[in-house]
Amino acid sequence: MGNLPERIILGIDPGTTLMGYGVIKSAGKTPVYVDMDVVDLRREGDHYMKLRKIYESTVALMEKYLPDEVAIEAPFYGKNVQSMLKLGRAQGVAMAAVLSRDIPVFEYAPRKIKLAITSVGDASKEQVAGMLMRMFDLKELPKNLDATDGLAAAVCHFYQNGIALSKSGSGSWEDFIRKNPGRIK
Repeated sequence: MGNLPERIILGIDPGTTLMGYGVIKSAGKTPVYVDMDVVDLRREGDHYMKLRKIYESTVALMEKYLPDEVAIEAPFYGKNVQSMLKLGRAQGVAMAAVLSRDIPVFEYAPRKIKLAITSVGDASKEQVAGMLMRMFDLKELPKNLDATDGLAAAVCHFYQNGIALSKSGSGSWEDFIRKNPGRIK
């Protein structure tokens, strides 16, 4: 990992009922726990009001924690198409909020996040939460495991050392080509 500059990573687990988030500081080879919680969307009226709250909450989180990078969990492919669409919208709105502040966004599949935390791609929410509790020596699980899911996204990104599955923003392919000239045919 070398001497990486200190950075703040905000992890978001977008949802239409609860949006989990976690914040870590990276200093050297070890992530440092900062915070985790959920944004409760259950009191919001319709789906559009929930999207508005996701946007506003994401902006508020960025203003509070001043992240250098944001890691977002990608929606998983389930059987319910309507749920997928709603989750995709929630994720898109959170990404738009981050991008409006010119902060890099990195997207990770749920399986990749679980692998990064537990070494098991189909680990349960409880297993992920338990591993994070031990990793950061936290005494008490949060009320909602969506919070640990947000934290897990941040930790996954920390372990990727900036190499993400999908990086938004212009220049990401150019950066890849510049950094990997031998891999281009």
